Amino acid sequence: MFILKFFYKLYSFVLYGKFIDWVIGTFPFFKPVKQTKNNESPIYFKQWLKYKILGKASGPYWPIHKNSTFRGSWKNVYVGIDAAPGISPGCYIQALGKIFIGDYAQIAPNVGLISANHFMLDIRKHVINEIRIGSYSRIGMGSLILPGVVLGDFTTVAAGSVVTKSFPKGYCVISGNPAEIVQDYSDNSSIISKFIRYKNEFEYNGYIPSTEFEEFRIKYLNI
Repeated sequence: MFILKFFYKLYSFVLYGKFIDWVIGTFPFFKPVKQTKNNESPIYFKQWLKYKILGKASGPYWPIHKNSTFRGSWKNVYVGIDAAPGISPGCYIQALGKIFIGDYAQIAPNVGLISANHFMLDIRKHVINEIRIGSYSRIGMGSLILPGVVLGDFTTVAAGSVVTKSFPKGYCVISGNPAEIVQDYSDNSSIISKFIRYKNEFEYNGYIPSTEFEEFRIKYLNI
C-alpha cells in the first residue's frame, strides 16, 4: 500500500509539473514567468496568477516568499530591476517609511529592512526615515538595515551585519555590528572599472515590465 501511494504521488507531481510547464510555454499571459525563470528574482506561476487576478492596486507588485513578512505600505517601496525584497525566506520588510531598492540588488534570506523606529517616549508612535540600497548591491544572510541608511552601488553587506549608518559611496564590503568598512574600492578607479553592470535579456521591476514601470510608479507609488 505504501509503495502504491508513493508512486501515485510521484506520478501526480510529474504530471502537474509538465502541465504547468506546458501552460507557461503556451499562453502569452504567462510570458513574464517564462522570461524571468533564470533571474535572481523570478516571477513564479502562482504569484503571477494571483497578482493578475487581484489587480495592480491590490498589494506588493513584486514576489515575496510565503515565509517572509511585509509590514507597512507597498506604495512606499521602489523595487529596481530583478530585485525583490523578501523573495528569499525569513525576511522582514517594514515599509512605514520609504524603501528604495536599486537595480539588480540581491537580498538574501532572513534580512531585515527597517524604515522606522519606535519613539522611545511613546512606543505606540514611530520615528520614520527611509532606506536606500544601491544597484548591484548584495545584502548578506541575516543582516539588518536600519532607518536612514543609504548604501551606494556595489555595496556588499556581510552576513549577520547590523547596518546603522550610511555608506553612500558604495564599492565596498561592510561587516559587523555595527557594520564598518572592511574592504573599500570607492576611490580606486582602476578597480571600479572592473565592476560589471550586467543586464537581463528581459527586464522587470517586480511584476511590471521595466518599459512600463515609470508610468506605474507615477500612478501608484509614493516614491
